[in-house]
Amino acid sequence: MPALAEPLIAWYRGNARDLPWRRPGFGAWGTLVSEFMLQQTPVTRVIPHLEAWLERWHTPAALAAAAPADAVRQWANLGYPRRALWLHRAAVEIRDRHDGAVPRDVDALLALTGIGDYTARAVAVFAYGDRHPVVDTNTRRVLARAVDGRAQPGPPAKGDLAAMSAILPADDAEAAVVNAAAMELGALVCTARAPRCAQCPLSDRCAWRAAGYPDTGDERRKQARYEGSDRQARGAVLKVLRDAAHHEVPQDDVLADWPDARQRDRAIDSLIADGLVEAVGGMLRLPR
Repeated sequence: MPALAEPLIAWYRGNARDLPWRRPGFGAWGTLVSEFMLQQTPVTRVIPHLEAWLERWHTPAALAAAAPADAVRQWANLGYPRRALWLHRAAVEIRDRHDGAVPRDVDALLALTGIGDYTARAVAVFAYGDRHPVVDTNTRRVLARAVDGRAQPGPPAKGDLAAMSAILPADDAEAAVVNAAAMELGALVCTARAPRCAQCPLSDRCAWRAAGYPDTGDERRKQARYEGSDRQARGAVLKVLRDAAHHEVPQDDVLADWPDARQRDRAIDSLIADGLVEAVGGMLRLPR
């Protein structure tokens, strides 16, 4: 077994959080929805939205039968609402191409709207138990420190999957645990700003610790400030439409008092371009 796998497995079995998508029988559809929601959104915010979503649409076919506007409304304030449209489109594709069953094959998953390398492999591994490397931001940080001796990972690269593959055991079930454990370790212990090295199961074999915790720079892309941003304006436009009767409002009335009229217009235009808002006869509405 690779050197990092055994301590990761032992740590995970004693420290993993009890999360809905880790429970037996959660299913591939639930796993897929959770992975869409977890992109750039904290776990604590996702859980109530996930439970409400799956209660309303317990299969891909159920979501596919709904209007895209229903998906956008149900997404509520999770942020990055294009994910709601992508998830709806993926549900339609699953219904039409795969007889309503979330596919197991990574290439088939990658062909669905809104699914990239991480989500495709996460579904194949965590829902179906197949052996693939699963790499998220937390995993990349753990590998950067433990294997490469760097304080922070570089930008995402094709080599990330190979680096994760190198620490996976041959056994499918154990490989799935190592994938989950690396993500969990990065989320709870090997954090970006204040790693708790004394609690880390890899501390005795961590290259960064052995080198004396050198400052090797930080090439991570910084997230733009939300307050006052176009993203905040987009969210405000969507909230007006979600809350309105019939979910449509005269365009001139949407955020009429927004402090930056140009930003308001940019937000509306970008939402229309993304398919999240429709402009019909001087009215703005959620997509139908």
